[in-house]
Amino acid sequence: MRSDGSHRRPAVGLGTIENVRASAYTIPADSPEGDGTFAWNSTTLVLVETDAGGQTGIGWTYGAAACVDVVEGQLAGVVEGRDASGVGGCWTAMRSALRNVGRPGVAGMALSAVDCALWDLKAKLLGLPLQRLLGAVHDDVPVYGSGGFTTYDDRQLERQLSQWVHADRIPRVKVKIGESGGSDPERDLRRVALAREIIGPATELFVDANGAYNVGQARRVAERLASYDVTWFEEPVSSDDLSGLRSVRERATADVTAGEYGYDLVYFERMCAAQAVDCLQVDITRCGGVSELLRIAAVADAHGLDVSGHCAPGLHLAPLAAIPNLRHLEWFHDHVRIESMLFGGLPDPSGGQVGPSDKALGHGLVWLPDTAAAYRV
Repeated sequence: MRSDGSHRRPAVGLGTIENVRASAYTIPADSPEGDGTFAWNSTTLVLVETDAGGQTGIGWTYGAAACVDVVEGQLAGVVEGRDASGVGGCWTAMRSALRNVGRPGVAGMALSAVDCALWDLKAKLLGLPLQRLLGAVHDDVPVYGSGGFTTYDDRQLERQLSQWVHADRIPRVKVKIGESGGSDPERDLRRVALAREIIGPATELFVDANGAYNVGQARRVAERLASYDVTWFEEPVSSDDLSGLRSVRERATADVTAGEYGYDLVYFERMCAAQAVDCLQVDITRCGGVSELLRIAAVADAHGLDVSGHCAPGLHLAPLAAIPNLRHLEWFHDHVRIESMLFGGLPDPSGGQVGPSDKALGHGLVWLPDTAAAYRV
C-alpha cells in the first residue's frame, strides 16, 4: 500500500515478443534407417527462435522443411507483439490461425515448435529451469534405448544393444519389427529372439511394428512375443485403427501402446476412451508443444494411463519431469545423435535415468549455429 492509502498495481508481463523465425537443417543418417512401414537416409530438424527482453527461446520439430513456411507465413504474425508471459494466449491464437490451413501434419509440427520456443523463452525471462516453471514432479526421467532399425544387420543390432545395456546400463531397450509391411512375421520373431539373446534376461525388451501388421497378424505375433518376455508392443496395427489396437490388447501379455502421431487433444481422448492402449505415447514436436502435452497427460491420467514421450529427447525432458503419470522417454538413436551434434547440454543417459538440469535456464539445451550451418536447407 502506498503512503496515500492507495494500492500500487503490480507490474505485469515479461516483455514483448519481438520476432519469431524458423530455419531447417537436414542431417544425413549415420546408416540407412527403417522400420515396418518407412525407410530414410536423413532427418530434417526445423528450429524456431523467439526473442523478448534480451533472451531467445528455442524449440524444434522433426518434419518437412515446409514447417518454416507455416511458422513464418501463418504463425509469426499472430505471436509477435504479444507479451512473452502469455504463452496460453499465443497458443490459442496460433490454433485459430491454422483453421483453414489444417491442424494435423506440417501445421501441427510448426505450432508445436513455436510453443516449445515460447515456453523456453518464458522460463529464461523468469530465470528458471523449465521444469521448475511447470512444477517439477520428478527429479529424473526414466529412458529406454530406441533404434534397432529393420535396416540393421545382426552385427549392427548387437553393437547398438550392447552399447545401451552393457556400456550405458540402460535397463530397457526397443527394436523395430514388421519389416516390409509385416510380410514376414517369422523373420521379425527371429530378430526378437536375437535381441533377447544379446541383452540377456534382466533387461526389458520392447518392440515397435510401426503399424505394419493387420489385426490377425498382430494378435498371432503378440502371443509369441510372450515367450521372449516382451513387455511393450508399440503400434502393432495402425494407430488409426482403435478397435484393432484394442483387439490386440485383449490378447497380448505385453502393454500395447500408440499415440505418437497425435496432433490434438481430441485424438488422444478418443484413443483413451476406446481403451486401445495400456500406455499413451505423445510427441511434443507434433501434439501442440508443451501447452498441449500437459493437457494430454491430464486426459491420460483421467483414464488411468501413464504417458511415454516419443523421440526428441532434449525437448521432452523438462516437460515430462512435470507430469505425474510419467512412465518413460524414448532415447531415440537418430534424434539423440542429431541433438548431440547441433545442441549443447544433452545429458548422459547412463543408468537409464536422465534429469533435466536445475542449473540451466529454460529446457537447458543450447543451439550451436556454427555447427548447424553446414546442414542448413
